[in-house]
Amino acid sequence: MMKCVLKCMLFFAIAFCVLYFTSRFFSVFKPMKKCHLESAKMLTLDNSVDESLNLGSRLDVQTCTPWSTPIIWDGMFDPEIYDQRHKTEGSSVALTVFAVGRYLDAYLKTFLTSSENYFMLGLPVRYYIFTDMPEKVPHIKLARQRAIKIIQVERHSRWQDISMMRMKTIADAIESDIRHHSTHVFCLDVDQVFTGRFGSEALGDSVALLHAYFYHLPEEMFTYDRNPKSKAYMETGDFYYHAAVFGGSWKSVKTMTEECYQSIMEDKQNNVEALWHDESHLNKYLWLHKPSRVLSPEYGWDPSIGVMNDIRVSRLRWAPKQYEKLRAP
Repeated sequence: MMKCVLKCMLFFAIAFCVLYFTSRFFSVFKPMKKCHLESAKMLTLDNSVDESLNLGSRLDVQTCTPWSTPIIWDGMFDPEIYDQRHKTEGSSVALTVFAVGRYLDAYLKTFLTSSENYFMLGLPVRYYIFTDMPEKVPHIKLARQRAIKIIQVERHSRWQDISMMRMKTIADAIESDIRHHSTHVFCLDVDQVFTGRFGSEALGDSVALLHAYFYHLPEEMFTYDRNPKSKAYMETGDFYYHAAVFGGSWKSVKTMTEECYQSIMEDKQNNVEALWHDESHLNKYLWLHKPSRVLSPEYGWDPSIGVMNDIRVSRLRWAPKQYEKLRAP
């Protein structure tokens, strides 16, 4: 009898907790704004093929920014039209990824093999792998017009420094190598797995990703850096962007990473560290210099969030995090 009573009490306690936290979530859950443009011809065009976008195909989400550039969602674009146009224009892509310390063994092989199945298929792609252990980079069979370049980097004692210093490393690589081979650059975190098409529809002059955890939250809950002493300080913004995916033309990404690095170093000189490190500085930069293209959370989804009706496909998923293990000294 006592066991039954305890089970009932436990059941009601769990049910209460689920109800409480669900109600808390939906109390701040905010529907996305709607695109203010009637037609893609009214967009500030990143490239002419964007005129083919169907902004009205997704009434459940925001398909353009307030500054009239596209937010890319499933159902808005024709993949064949985009691929053909970018092939005709000779687009090529550099994909940068850092695999330092334990992150190499934990994630790099899966990242690369999944990329070969889904990332920019049909276009020339050069992987730039930054690592402190070049000899441990796995051998991956690559498709035609795809290549890997391994660049050795220093391993910093703090993961925060690895995260922030990648801005300078990317800028240097663009200047010395990437600009001679690729028209566009994408910079991705290694602890992700491609699970669907991540194609030429994502290419633009300056590309940012809506953070999966914030696209339905009110602005006051965005985790901008609120410290006035930091160069990343923001009182307000447009969206909250995820630094796990950003990109653009090589010229734009070079400028972006150089300016973020400069802000990071100015903070260091003043003994300040931004709340979310390079992501805080990236959000500040993208607020001052609006991206010409925004990717929906399809392009960087965390499955642990659960089912969201507006996420019809997840193209790139977060891999399970192992922070305590991977970031240990």
